[in-house]
Amino acid sequence: MSTEQESHDAPSDEMKRKFREALDKKNAAHRTGEAHLDGESVVHGAHGQAGRKREFRRKSG
Repeated sequence: MSTEQESHDAPSDEMKRKFREALDKKNAAHRTGEAHLDGESVVHGAHGQAGRKREFRRKSG
């Protein structure tokens, strides 16, 4: 019975190893694309306050 269990675990370990290698490869490719994290944005103060208070009007009809 132990031979059946060993043969059943072996493909599982092989599959885990393949998935782990694929995941490591994917993560390595993703990490290379992360650059310029310390750079500043060109746009500064884009969401500031407007010149005057907003005026809301009711619809007349």
